[in-house]
Amino acid sequence: MTPPPARSRRRTPGDSTAPSLALPRHGSVRRSQMITTYGVGSLIAVDNESFIVSGIDDAYRSWSLDEAPIIHEHRLARVLGVSHFRLPPASEDTSKDGVRVRRFPLWHSCPKCQSLQHVRGFNPPAGKNVCTECDDEPLVPSRFVMACENGHLDDFPYWKWLHRKNRDEGATGRCGGQMRMCFAGRSASLRSILISCTCGVSEVSMEGAFRRSALTELGVRCEGRRPWLKDAPVESCTQAPRTLQRGSSAVWQPVLKSALSIPPWSDGLAAKLTDHWEDLRSFSSRAEIEIYLKGAFRGDDSISADAVMELLEAEQEEDPTREGDSDAAVVSRYQALRRQEYERLSSGNALRDKGREEQFICEPPVSDPAVLTPFGVSRPMLVKRLREVRALRGFTRIADPESSSEGHEAALSLTPTDWLPAMEVHGEGVFVRLDENRLDAWAESVAVAARVERMRTNHDRILRERATDPAEVPPSPASPRMVLLHTLAHVLINEWSLDAGYPASALRERLYTDATMAGFLVYTATSDSAGSLGGVVAQGEPDRLAEALRSALRRATWCSADPLCIETRASGVGGANLAACHACAMLPETSCEHNNILLDRALLVGTTDDPRLGFFANMLEH
Repeated sequence: MTPPPARSRRRTPGDSTAPSLALPRHGSVRRSQMITTYGVGSLIAVDNESFIVSGIDDAYRSWSLDEAPIIHEHRLARVLGVSHFRLPPASEDTSKDGVRVRRFPLWHSCPKCQSLQHVRGFNPPAGKNVCTECDDEPLVPSRFVMACENGHLDDFPYWKWLHRKNRDEGATGRCGGQMRMCFAGRSASLRSILISCTCGVSEVSMEGAFRRSALTELGVRCEGRRPWLKDAPVESCTQAPRTLQRGSSAVWQPVLKSALSIPPWSDGLAAKLTDHWEDLRSFSSRAEIEIYLKGAFRGDDSISADAVMELLEAEQEEDPTREGDSDAAVVSRYQALRRQEYERLSSGNALRDKGREEQFICEPPVSDPAVLTPFGVSRPMLVKRLREVRALRGFTRIADPESSSEGHEAALSLTPTDWLPAMEVHGEGVFVRLDENRLDAWAESVAVAARVERMRTNHDRILRERATDPAEVPPSPASPRMVLLHTLAHVLINEWSLDAGYPASALRERLYTDATMAGFLVYTATSDSAGSLGGVVAQGEPDRLAEALRSALRRATWCSADPLCIETRASGVGGANLAACHACAMLPETSCEHNNILLDRALLVGTTDDPRLGFFANMLEH
């Protein structure tokens, strides 16, 4: 999606609202897109130009605190090893600066004279991107780029692609000719994109450029370039480069980590203590803390020593930061963060006796939940108020974030920072738990275990293939409990999108699945007003939830792709799905935590050959 063009701004001499470095404004996007779509290292198209979003090394100088305020989520910050987060800047006409971008790719073509070369070769005037030989004809950025799974990015090697097998043995250097790019025929295929050179070599098309080994066969190696980082040295890289479309989603995929604000961190007190944590941790008695608070917050009686001690005790119990932890330990700490949320969602946090600043309100429904017992669903919880912070930790290229190892993540800055860009979402949701005893009894079935083992084997193979260090390959999270809850969350979101009027992209799942957890949260996932007026909470009332589950399960018994879908032996990326496709169980990518893998609706409703395979098979008999 191309962002809207920039609005013109009038400036007078000496105007203090002009950018501090007189940098041109190229366009604008929504603040949330700077985390999910156009984050650091991504390519963004503005009108006829293309840019890459710069790293955050200089962001503290270019991002005004008024436009890019600091936000806090203590639990998530401790897990990610930072002190705080910042919202991307929300710029206005009076803004002095914003998010920095750099021109990329650097190879362009002129649609009029068909010249193909580095943008400097066109000798455009400052601030413009035009061909000076063709009466300022706007240039077209290269449609193709070269990337590797380590996150490096470079221009497509047009010269090597054209001159392959056309060089004398032992010859070095360039031919000295002028390359051209033209389009033959009316089709949009790669065969119609022709590249030629005035040196006389035979013209070639771009057909075959996207083969996995196409660049390797030319002798092209990844040079470890990181154009989003200013003055970044090239890195040694052994990954094979791949050709990608400039606008492909494989060019940039965010690595997001999120957390819900839960008690005792959800009443705003922790944010007030941000600059005092190191001092407070050094005290061992209530009296010392009380004396410190009187001095640090003179005249402010809203911060009690008891509340501070409660926070310090909670922090010590969580204790997620340990020196020298491996990537696996980081994953374990993140799972511990989820476990804390699960316990709070299960126990609730009632509205009564809570202040207006409380960001987490979770209550059981008033009506009798017995109607849900036949489904094996425990008492649902209505999350009437929640706050989620989503932080951009890094990004990947080619390999999707869920199945890539930590080593594939590209950094947001050249030097480590004590903060990360993030966004916060305020909304509501419904928390659903399944009966663990019934789950365990169902998971003991040989047929269930065999289906899940097939998925886990395929997923483990993907993780091994994409890992940089075989010793640090994370195990697949696939288990009967996880796949069942994941698929159930998907079909329930699809049902609500049809019956309750919510677009599926406005809802999001949050899974809580391991040996001690068996639940999921469906909540509003966008920063706009879609589904934020109590409608999601209303779906959690037992009678309405039971009807939604019954309808969702009936829909799951049939797919327009059946019998191929229900009888498939493997589907999805690398065979990590079974009976799941876009016609029955998949969601928009922003709604799913696992990129639409590890799904199998047969575990919900069974198959034609084995109806008892489904956890809810008995409900479909009525």
